[in-house]
Amino acid sequence: MKEIVDTTKLKGNTHYLGNPHVKKDGVQEDWDQDKVAEYSKCMSDPAYFVRQHAKIINLNKGLVPFELYPYQETMFKHFNENRFSVVLACRQSGKSISSVAFLLWYAMFNPDKTIAILANRGATAREMLSRVTLMLENLPFYLQPGAKTLNKGMVEFSNNSRIMAESTSSSSIRGYSVNLLFLDEFAFVERGTEFYTSTYPVISSGTETKVIITSTANGIGNQFHKIWEGAVQGVNEFKPFRVDWWDVPGRDEAWKEETIANTSELQFDQEFGNTFFGTGQTLISPQALLGLKAERPLSYHEGGDVAIYEHPKKDSQYIMFVDVAKGRGQDYSTFNVVDISSRPFKQVAVYRNNLISPILYPNVIYKYAKLYNLAYVVIENNDAGQLTCHGLHYELEYENIHMESSVKANGIGIEMTRRVKRIGCSGFKDLIEEGKLHIVDEQTIMEMSTFEVKGQSYEATDGNHDDLVMNYVMMGFFVTTPFFEEMTDLSVRKLMFQQRMKEIEDDVPPFGIYDADENAHITYEEKLDPYSLLDFVDEDGHYLKYH
Repeated sequence: MKEIVDTTKLKGNTHYLGNPHVKKDGVQEDWDQDKVAEYSKCMSDPAYFVRQHAKIINLNKGLVPFELYPYQETMFKHFNENRFSVVLACRQSGKSISSVAFLLWYAMFNPDKTIAILANRGATAREMLSRVTLMLENLPFYLQPGAKTLNKGMVEFSNNSRIMAESTSSSSIRGYSVNLLFLDEFAFVERGTEFYTSTYPVISSGTETKVIITSTANGIGNQFHKIWEGAVQGVNEFKPFRVDWWDVPGRDEAWKEETIANTSELQFDQEFGNTFFGTGQTLISPQALLGLKAERPLSYHEGGDVAIYEHPKKDSQYIMFVDVAKGRGQDYSTFNVVDISSRPFKQVAVYRNNLISPILYPNVIYKYAKLYNLAYVVIENNDAGQLTCHGLHYELEYENIHMESSVKANGIGIEMTRRVKRIGCSGFKDLIEEGKLHIVDEQTIMEMSTFEVKGQSYEATDGNHDDLVMNYVMMGFFVTTPFFEEMTDLSVRKLMFQQRMKEIEDDVPPFGIYDADENAHITYEEKLDPYSLLDFVDEDGHYLKYH
């Protein structure tokens, strides 16, 4: 195609507020066949538009054409074809600048659209908008849509599309009708869950609105991690796109070794490895958390409050662990039904509601406890829990309920004391990390990811909840009690000890023991059976004596 010369750039009255590089609103162009053909190519393919016409600032070379990496071209297609996109990318991969280029293309060739760039700081969002302006200034005049507004906070075009930049606060875009929401480095946004909850209704009202979320990893449990894991596991509407360090040209094994030598293996994994390993403050280890995979429920009931993951089996034994809230829209009343006949134990049903009264809650518990083979019900009886315990046992006359005492007024259920919580946390941690408990509910996994050290105990991080986790803290305590052993003929302590002994044994190389008698060579296993020591283990798993 022959070179196109924009003579309109020479006319001062075509410029926006004297900026010789930006066309103002209302300027008429003389179109020829070449211009129409080029405009058509750009409109149909964002990668072609950026590759042919966009320019960026290179640290070494200054203003240069935007040469797209292969992954960036694929990412443009991903953005264009999916309504909800989430991108996990390593540091310095070019994800932000390429996303900005896509936003410019989207605004130019889609009229009447409002695009919001939100970053963890307002200055960062405005800096990204300045990149939009730079690209706009270096486009051919005939491609430019004409500017109605051009400042540090907003660019508005003649086609009534606009791009605005704001910080990620709960009120940043309240009142706007946003067609495309772009959230950059979302894992680093403070109070990200609160922001996302307040912002999502702005874009969920439309049927064609888009959301693009990009970030590097920043530990587990934050809102970005929740969205990414949900996308990977297919339990939300987001479509994942991953950019690894080797996707960036020039990065090879030699580059990796040099970077690790100048920093550390841990820092490389965090900055370039796309790993979500955090600070290690969660009760459950990051490795164990990342190994959990959510499943889609078979069905929902009670208006979506009950998720069924496995229907009752005739010969299975179930325990329901119940947490009770006040029903005032804050903490949640929850229960988890666990199949203790399976190995590992398996989560089969979940309830979660923060509006149900503790007086009405027993009816829901009763319904699903009966459904799951008259499940044994263990309720936390603190505060409002006593109302639920009383209603279930005395009013509904449900007999298969845990009672610590038949004499005390608060003898039904378990009182969550510091001691109970400490033992329960330890037991829950062991069950998960030793593979003895299978969790499949997305919300439960998310709560586990935000259940962190706080003082001498564990609690949900700010803006999150731990009511489903507390069901399993109660389970972690209950399985250590004689009640559980009597129910199941199973000692979890011994089970844990047996597995650990087996792991230790597997790591010991076989060797012989010389004996002067007729058994001149016998194996270690024949000489000493470690599992015969189980009868000599106390309740904490310690040896009492040797054979």
